[in-house]
Amino acid sequence: MIRTTPPFRRPAQGSALAALVLATALAVAPGAAADESNATPPGSSPVCAFYDGDGLTAFGEQGDRVSQVQCMLANRRYLPWEAVDGVFGARTLAAVQRFQADHPPLVPDGLVGPHTWSALWHA
Repeated sequence: MIRTTPPFRRPAQGSALAALVLATALAVAPGAAADESNATPPGSSPVCAFYDGDGLTAFGEQGDRVSQVQCMLANRRYLPWEAVDGVFGARTLAAVQRFQADHPPLVPDGLVGPHTWSALWHA
């Protein structure tokens, strides 16, 4: 006699995670908009969950810190969503400088240090 086993099923994780994502999404305010035509595309989430520190992030870098900066800038309409690619290039630099200029006493130098991180988190 050959026994068959039921297919593997992942345990349901949705309820707690979905509640957290929904609560975070509802708590995110768009802030001062530099580009009103930059709407969140259908099906995308305004939740940024790449990095939660305040390490110096600058032009030319790549990775989770850059993705976090870009996502938060996109949420605040300083950067288009299609530019959230994890690479700190010219578009991200210009968006950071515009954000910094709109949030004194930040200096619009394009460097994302502790003060700019704090302003991004609280904008």
